[in-house]
Amino acid sequence: MRNLILSAVLAGASLFGIAAHAATIEEGKQYVALSSPVPVSVPGKIEVVELFWYGCPHCYQFEPTLNPWVEKLPDDVNFVRVPALFGGAWNMHGQLYITLDTMKVEQQVHDAVFRAIHQEGKKLAGPEEMASFVATQGVDKDAFLKTFNSFAVKGRMEKAKKLAMAYQITGVPVLIVNGKYRFDIGSSGGPEQALQVADQLIAKERAAQ
Repeated sequence: MRNLILSAVLAGASLFGIAAHAATIEEGKQYVALSSPVPVSVPGKIEVVELFWYGCPHCYQFEPTLNPWVEKLPDDVNFVRVPALFGGAWNMHGQLYITLDTMKVEQQVHDAVFRAIHQEGKKLAGPEEMASFVATQGVDKDAFLKTFNSFAVKGRMEKAKKLAMAYQITGVPVLIVNGKYRFDIGSSGGPEQALQVADQLIAKERAAQ
């Protein structure tokens, strides 16, 4: 019984600690304010951007926490994923993501790409290999290759590069709220805490409108 009571006390203290942490976020600790705010993609909505890489294990581990949160976002919040393009495999996987996003595939295709890389050991290092894999997920191979090499995708690649520079990112995953505030899992204290920081910064921006 004593152990049960002690466990309950510790659990309560842990929850209180998380709540207190979420209630006292400070600039320079849990997040940083960008020196030059970046315009959002949909004016009038509060934007949350995640910069990521399919090959990043932390990004993969963040997905099960992030995706349910995204699904419950209110109508005045616009969530955007942007691939980080640091060269090499980062750029190739970024082009893969942008191609699939341009084709408006379902989330399960992105989930399958993450699993292929992190659980099945696939490299997905070139367009032919990518096309063959996404075909197993119901994506038309020829349409994929055509879109992959399109001017629209190349234009979005250039935009993604410029955004990463404007956000001043050095790693992933990282979140940006409304083009003003940058933070990551490490600075926030964990995946769940990162989303608590996001919630509070969303509320801050909503109150300022």
